[in-house]
Amino acid sequence: MTTMPADGHVHSEWSWDASDGSMERTCQRAIDLGLPAVAFTEHVDLTPWIVRPGELDPFPQLKAHESGGTLIPPEFNASGYLECVERCREMFPDVRIISGVEIGEPHWYAGEVAKILGAGPFDRVLGSLHSLPFETGFAEPPNHYRQRPAAEVVRDYLAEISRLVEQCDAFGVLAHIDYPLRYWPQDAGPFDPTAFEDEFRDALRALASRGRVLEVNTASRPRPEIVRWWREEGGEAVTFGSDAHSPAELARGFAEAVAIVEAHGFRPGRHPYDRWTIPAPQHLGECPL
Repeated sequence: MTTMPADGHVHSEWSWDASDGSMERTCQRAIDLGLPAVAFTEHVDLTPWIVRPGELDPFPQLKAHESGGTLIPPEFNASGYLECVERCREMFPDVRIISGVEIGEPHWYAGEVAKILGAGPFDRVLGSLHSLPFETGFAEPPNHYRQRPAAEVVRDYLAEISRLVEQCDAFGVLAHIDYPLRYWPQDAGPFDPTAFEDEFRDALRALASRGRVLEVNTASRPRPEIVRWWREEGGEAVTFGSDAHSPAELARGFAEAVAIVEAHGFRPGRHPYDRWTIPAPQHLGECPL
């Protein structure tokens, strides 16, 4: 790896589902890895979603938020989080600590999102989609896969991504556009991204036309096809995100992700914590700085 990028999507103890999270230990882990910067983009989830009986038994920290078969995310403690960010900035001056939030389904909650973002300075705002309408409420992809054809679920997800991008301007980076692929059912056969090329391109085109940034998420194996389509649809910048919920997961899979991104023409910015962009073409006779 020629350049270690910033990890732009990390969770700590201030995310309600990160029971092993620790901002201090993650910062120390960043130093150990030689990581230039970490963005602590804590969960701001406003959508309750349906869970099946026993689904949360292996996750007692999540089960504590279940009520009548519905998981209800707790309120984000913005003031406590921002105080922790400042404390870690003093403790770890060699790591660029970027404040941030990951807002789930922000296009459904304009008023609530504005209130959250007004609670303090957030350097990076991720927009993400975790749930889709399901029966009488909402559910994440695993429950949809149990009741509907897998391909239908992915197409519905990408269509909702397009609506998210078109209806909400409160975020700068789109997180994990490939989120449903984490749960792709084995009985559906190997996942073929080209079968959904049109749907991916529609979402990526909407994102690019609004000058947003695509995150290359490494919680699952990055798909080169998606990066290529992003470039072809006019995408100009990417960030890298491990989606770590514990210090041990910081920057996981970055070597492969960097190789994919570089192969499609994206390069680091002036500073190690910058997003990666497509360099401007140099004209004949120009001298590179």
